Amino acid sequence: MSGIRGKGGTDGSGARGGGLLVAGTTSDAGKSVVTAGICRWLARKGVSVAPFKAQNMSLNSFVTREGAEIGRAQAMQATAARVEPSALMNPVLLKPGSDRSSQVVLLGKPVGELSARGYFGGPGAPSPGEKPSAGREALLGTVTECLEELRSAHDAVICEGAGSPAEINLRRTDIVNMGLARAAGLPVVVVGDIDRGGVFASFFGTTALLSAADQRHVAAYLVNKFRGDVSLLEPGLETLRDLTGRPTVGVLPFAHGLGIDEEDGLRVSLRGAVRESVVAPPYGADVLRIAVAAVPLMSNFTDVDALAAEPGVIVRFVDRPEELADADLVVLPGTRGTVRALEWLRERGLADAIARRAAEGRPVLGVCGGFQALGERIEDEVESKAGTVAGLGLLPVRVRFAAEKTLARPVGEALGERVEGYEIHHGVAELLDGAEEPFLDGCRVGSVWGTHWHGSLESDGFRRAFLRRVAAAAGRAFVPAPDTRFGELREEQLDRLGDLIEEHADTDALLRLIEEGVPEGLPFVPPGAPGETT
Repeated sequence: MSGIRGKGGTDGSGARGGGLLVAGTTSDAGKSVVTAGICRWLARKGVSVAPFKAQNMSLNSFVTREGAEIGRAQAMQATAARVEPSALMNPVLLKPGSDRSSQVVLLGKPVGELSARGYFGGPGAPSPGEKPSAGREALLGTVTECLEELRSAHDAVICEGAGSPAEINLRRTDIVNMGLARAAGLPVVVVGDIDRGGVFASFFGTTALLSAADQRHVAAYLVNKFRGDVSLLEPGLETLRDLTGRPTVGVLPFAHGLGIDEEDGLRVSLRGAVRESVVAPPYGADVLRIAVAAVPLMSNFTDVDALAAEPGVIVRFVDRPEELADADLVVLPGTRGTVRALEWLRERGLADAIARRAAEGRPVLGVCGGFQALGERIEDEVESKAGTVAGLGLLPVRVRFAAEKTLARPVGEALGERVEGYEIHHGVAELLDGAEEPFLDGCRVGSVWGTHWHGSLESDGFRRAFLRRVAAAAGRAFVPAPDTRFGELREEQLDRLGDLIEEHADTDALLRLIEEGVPEGLPFVPPGAPGETT
């Protein structure tokens, strides 16, 4: 076992825990997976560890017990570390509302809407109506304070970068990659996805585009998603070390069906099956087919993971009305743009197809923004600023968007089962006469269900009861398996990530970096950042 001290934040000494930054050659290189894997591996070793991501851009978010909104990936990493998620773990969250603007969530609370130029400090003034940037220096101070607080309470903090540290257009304002590494004195391991090809060029080019001061923190590389015989890779790894003076501290194999929480809902395949997992055989005679409308700005699509975990349940994202024909349940998921989602549903003919389903008594479920879209009317002067907009009219609900966001962790009962969930929404729903049955904080009319609660389907008893109702309405001889435990399945997946690190990474080298910090004498790789020669 390493010399990482086992203080766990309880000795009162004020000692500072070790740290490591996991960066990537690209987005989706595997930073989230590797960070979670390192957290789970350390936690299993008895090390008090916490995750951290200074700045996250994601539509998948989570509500902590203290009512703070953070990235869903950081909540997953906290679970991997076996600690309670906290706003400290993701102090800046950007939630895209369009291609050019995002809501800024600071320390778990929304503080305003900014264009990319306004947030990243591009030339010119902020766009009309938007709040000015809080200042990158102030944000860097905030994130380093959060990191230091975590390091004072834990033996180790594993930080995740964003995108690539070689995004030289953003380096001046960076607070999540090399800007954080230098401010906090962190060693950096760069992850590359070899499945995409060009991983050696990516490692070398990423390093060579950094300034000498930034390069001093780049301590090692880690290959992700390798298929085949590792010995065939070794000549390239040796040459990479000769060229850069830095070792490769692991070659992680390609692993199918990890099923961990995704970070970015904008990149989900519109018609791809959920995750890569093979659908388990049904427990009863029939399968259930679930179609999830891939609405614009889809948020918290992880809600359907618990459905996909059920044997015999097939979950797919769809964007055409004909794809609803054989679906036993249609899900309208959360979205950062309810009015925009309604326009999209109508333009594509999905709105009419969903209305026909409802008239035929075929099940539809709306969650958060999807619930709002199913209502009669939306008054929105906050999100889209579109004013009064007609909903799909399938539930007796009117929605008014409030300036203050609802962030909550409700507990309740539905279908005779205990349910836990979390709420993240500006829309306030008013239930009108006509609802046949209350449903969490929403309602049911016929075969149409709606609720603001995310995560409710992770409650095993409730999920099984709901699927039984869906199967009955759809006329399917589907029977939910009695022993599916979503929480246990998630733990198994996190243990798989820990196994990947323990079995395929140089764990001694990782422990040295976490404990001892940035190695001395790392060589400069020319040419360096443009305009910098030393």
